[in-house]
Amino acid sequence: MGVYRYLRVEARNGVLNNFQIVPIILNKLFSVGPVNGGRQLRGQDGGAGRRKWEKGGLVGGSAPSAPTGFALQGVIWLGLSSCALLCPAQAPMDQGGRTVRINNSDLAVLEAQEIRKDLPCTVTPSKPELGFDLKFHIRYDVNVPLADLAGGENQLTILFRVTAANRKDQPRFFVQRVHVPLLDEDARGDATLSGSLDLGEGNYHVDWLMRDRAERVCSFYWDSEAILPPRDRQIQVALSPGVVESSEAQQFTEEPPVERATGGPPLNIKVLVNFAPQNADSPSLRPSDTTALVTMLRQISREPQFGKFSLVAYNIQEQRILYRQSSADRIDFPALGDAVQSIKLGTVDYQKLGQKHGEMEFLAGLIRQEMSGDHPDALIFAGPKIMLDESVPDDQLKPFAADLDFPVFYVNYALNPQATPWRDSIGHAVKLFRGTEYTISRPRDLWFSVTEMVSRIVKFKHGRSSASSSGQ
Repeated sequence: MGVYRYLRVEARNGVLNNFQIVPIILNKLFSVGPVNGGRQLRGQDGGAGRRKWEKGGLVGGSAPSAPTGFALQGVIWLGLSSCALLCPAQAPMDQGGRTVRINNSDLAVLEAQEIRKDLPCTVTPSKPELGFDLKFHIRYDVNVPLADLAGGENQLTILFRVTAANRKDQPRFFVQRVHVPLLDEDARGDATLSGSLDLGEGNYHVDWLMRDRAERVCSFYWDSEAILPPRDRQIQVALSPGVVESSEAQQFTEEPPVERATGGPPLNIKVLVNFAPQNADSPSLRPSDTTALVTMLRQISREPQFGKFSLVAYNIQEQRILYRQSSADRIDFPALGDAVQSIKLGTVDYQKLGQKHGEMEFLAGLIRQEMSGDHPDALIFAGPKIMLDESVPDDQLKPFAADLDFPVFYVNYALNPQATPWRDSIGHAVKLFRGTEYTISRPRDLWFSVTEMVSRIVKFKHGRSSASSSGQ
């Protein structure tokens, strides 16, 4: 087997903040999930072959291509047989009036606004796009011929400045250092480096440079506009206008405290979430599979009139409850994230293999248990479509539908709704409960669906309270 002459680097941008040094260890090949021992890790299809990664190097298949659906942060792809790379992100940045410390030659390049290619490279920025986390994301790709990096170990230092039009006196600086291993003199192909940032709405100017140890410089400059179309102006972007942040790789961070409404009992919301991949045959759960679900939970948790939260996270393929939280004051996102990490797709308890309709029976039992337990003010199902051989029988659901006195919703997360246009097993149950189903395939769908759902829950509760008061 030959050695690949292809280098892919995609590392998290380090924010120069408060004179801190934050190391980012890049010592594992591309995986969605942890690298365990010598277990085989599968990538995505690339070219005519299927790639596979094993601990210690790239084995077989074709050269890597960019992953779809999410930006991998803090990971290096290297088409060499073995590597352990260190890419620390470090630099001081102003805070509270302090001055950014940048060497004069770098500052001169940033100020010159002249494209340089002493170090041959091509920079391709993307247009900012609103993600399911309701933040704008800007991405850039940099291609460098491997022949220009060959001849010895090297280090690439990437420094760039992002200035918002409404905060010209407060530019943000980001730095990234990438260690390049020893490459043969006859190395062919390109090294591709990628980076991404999170933005609020606004207009931005980016001054970007990269230099190597020989002080060769590549520089590029561009303007970006992050703006919502007129029909989406109601969407509340997660970042304030003009805010620039390094991309957040961790989805399940703690949610800040919320000031709840007073003057009445808090509404109790129950959410049943199926954490599963969009593609039922996928061997792993990717961030793109969970981003919309986590954002939906965050929107629900931030509603001031919601004060109690019951959450059941499960995986239909494993037929397993991952996490349960009952009538809590807040959703424990870190604990939920730890539970989601335990999902091992493609593995099923051997005792369940003998069950002909195991997934349907699991779903039926889950619905019966959660419908007959505590009495919430609303019940929300969420997750990708569950296409089972048969739906839960109506006779098992009708007894609950007859006595139902709270609204039921289904947030169906389908990035490609045309692939399965028919109703799934949960949709069938929600229809029987006279509930409402929303299909989420774009960020705007998520915002408007959750906003409408929250409004209907509040109105239903107030209407029921008013009817009870007038009847006394």
